[in-house]
Amino acid sequence: MSIRPIKRLIKSKPTIEGAGVHLRRAFGFGNTTDFDPFLLLDDFRNDVPEDYLAGFPWHPHRGIETITYVLAGTVEHGDSMGNQGAIAAGDIQWMTAGRGIIHQEMPKGDPDGRMHGFQLWANLPASLKMTAPRYQEVKAVEIPEIKDDDGTRARVVCGTFWGKKGPVEGIAADPVYIDVSVPPGRRKALPVETTRHAFAYVFAGAGKFCNASGPLAVPTESVGWLDTAPPKEAEDRSLVLFDRGDEVVVQAGDDGIRFLLVSGKPLEEPVAWYGPIVMNTQEQLREAFDELQKGTFLKQEKRRRGTSG
Repeated sequence: MSIRPIKRLIKSKPTIEGAGVHLRRAFGFGNTTDFDPFLLLDDFRNDVPEDYLAGFPWHPHRGIETITYVLAGTVEHGDSMGNQGAIAAGDIQWMTAGRGIIHQEMPKGDPDGRMHGFQLWANLPASLKMTAPRYQEVKAVEIPEIKDDDGTRARVVCGTFWGKKGPVEGIAADPVYIDVSVPPGRRKALPVETTRHAFAYVFAGAGKFCNASGPLAVPTESVGWLDTAPPKEAEDRSLVLFDRGDEVVVQAGDDGIRFLLVSGKPLEEPVAWYGPIVMNTQEQLREAFDELQKGTFLKQEKRRRGTSG
C-alpha cells in the first residue's frame, strides 16, 4: 500500500456570498486543476443568524452539480421547475443543474441559532453539460454509517467505502464522499483509489495526516511513526490536498478528528467559468449569459410539482 503524500495544507478563507452570507471557502474560483472534477467547497458554519439569514436568493446554475450537506439547522429550497422542500441536520441534497436551473437556498438556524453545513461543486463533463436538471435528496436515516472496531465512524454519502454503498447514484464524476470520525489518539488508514484526486476537509478536532512526500528517517527502537517525519497538524477548517497513492493515513489528536474525505475521477477537460455557470469554452459561457438576458436560459420541459426527492 502507498500512502498519499500531502500536496497542500491550507486554511479555509472567509468570504461573503449570496445576499450577505458569511462563510469560509476551502477552495474555488481559482485554478482548481488539482481538485478536478471538483470546483469549490464552502463551509457555511455560522452561529450568528444575522450573518446567514439573507441566504442565497434566486440565481442560475448550468454545467455543474451542487452537493449540500447540512449538520445543523435547515436549508429551504425552491426552483424554476416548481420543486420545493427543505433539508435538515444530517441530510444531503445533490442537485444536477445540467442545462440550466434557477433556484434559491434559504438557511434557517436550529433553536440555538446554529446553521452548519457544506456545499461542494462538482463539474459535469462536456457530454453532460446540457443534460436535464435533477435532484437527489437524501435524508439522514438513509445514509449508511459504519463503525470500525477501533471506534472510527464513516457516513457514506456517495460511492462505496468499507463494503457499504452510499445512496446518491448516477453521478458523472463517480465520487466517493465520506464523513469520517476518528477517536482520540487513533491512527487510521483509509483506502482511496490511486486514479482519483482526493482531499480532506477537517471540521472538528485535529490530527496529522502522514506526509509520505518527504524522506522518512530510518526508525530506531525509540522512534515511533510520528517521530520520523512529523507532518503539520490539520486543525478545524483545514483543507488537506493529497497527491497520488492508494490510502490516506491520519493520526487523530487528543480530541479526535472529524473530516470530509472526498475523491473523484478527474475529467481533464477545459473549464470556462464565471460565477454559477461552468462550461468548456468562453463561447458557451457567453451564450449562457446571453440566454439569461434574453429569458431563454431555461429550456422547455414539463413542470414537476411538489417536493423534490
